[in-house]
Amino acid sequence: MILVLEPNTLPESADYRMLIAQLERLPKVDFRVHREVGSEVTLTEIYLIGNTGTLTVEQMQVLPGVAKVVRVSEAYRVLGRHKQGDDRPSSFEYNGVRFGQDSLNVFAGLCAVDSSESVDAMMKALRDRGQVCTRMGAYKPRTSPYAFQGFGAQCLPYVFELAGKHGIRVIAMEITHESHVDEIRAALAQTGNPTGVMLQIGTRNTQNFELLKQVGKQQEFPVLIKRGFGITLDESLNAAEYLATEGNRKIVFCLRGMKTNMGDPHRNFVDFAHVPVVKRLTRMPVGIDPSHSVGTRARAPDGLLDIFHVVAQGVIAGANMILVDFHPDPARALVDGPQALLMSELSHFLDDVALARETYERRAALARQRVAAA
Repeated sequence: MILVLEPNTLPESADYRMLIAQLERLPKVDFRVHREVGSEVTLTEIYLIGNTGTLTVEQMQVLPGVAKVVRVSEAYRVLGRHKQGDDRPSSFEYNGVRFGQDSLNVFAGLCAVDSSESVDAMMKALRDRGQVCTRMGAYKPRTSPYAFQGFGAQCLPYVFELAGKHGIRVIAMEITHESHVDEIRAALAQTGNPTGVMLQIGTRNTQNFELLKQVGKQQEFPVLIKRGFGITLDESLNAAEYLATEGNRKIVFCLRGMKTNMGDPHRNFVDFAHVPVVKRLTRMPVGIDPSHSVGTRARAPDGLLDIFHVVAQGVIAGANMILVDFHPDPARALVDGPQALLMSELSHFLDDVALARETYERRAALARQRVAAA
């Protein structure tokens, strides 16, 4: 059960103190307080855990300071979209960029940072097309221990400085260890906090539960968590729930293809049909990663790259974020060069995304009209 308090309820207020005192007297019920502090409004939710079946919604609704009561289902208790009375927000804002189930952000960039020149060229191209988000890989978990693992903390200062120079507001950056959060925080402070970072949990770490707990405990950076490539959707959504139960609710869930030879000749089996499923089950924005799903620059007879086609499928299904590889010179990329799009293709890509988004919005409007007329 979730108690949603009146906006701007302060811990020192009389209503809050009376509420906590009454909750502490409930038999066999523990509770956890979560507070989101915004620029203008502070929202407080209290999660009741334990023998809540004996509590009625009406009984809890009259407690001091309570604005709404939501009885949760068993699955995805924090992030879930619960049926009864649950109109909690499905969006958040970070560093001036809004992430929600009704928005779309493109994160085009380098799968792995290889030089300051590549970073500079990529970010300049994004700026020239009005983009404020990118992906930049500093820490790279690889299947082979002999493969390039990324430059790590060494490249962070110039990546962040160049982001500030080109007006990039959010960088999606994979981490593989909790110490990387401290390294990112230190590098941001060293460079004067010129940009923001969305921490990325890669597919190999989706069930690294200790990493999820540590990343969830910090609320400074939002988190992009990818679906595990060899586990069920339910298992991956529960991995996101690990983050949320530790306190961080600024989470984007990313579909990136499933590891199976049923997807051949693509690198992974494209799973973007699950975009509306995740949005129905949870309140998380849903991203897609076409580069790691397709894994090649194969082109269809119609002249469109396979990556363009699968992006359109995800966007028309309602995707809210696109994570895609671009590189100034893919032949010289240190990671995943064969799947990286060319800089000369950026404008075409963004125009194609806009066309798919327009189609989705028209489809959604048509559906609303049908419901209103029924």
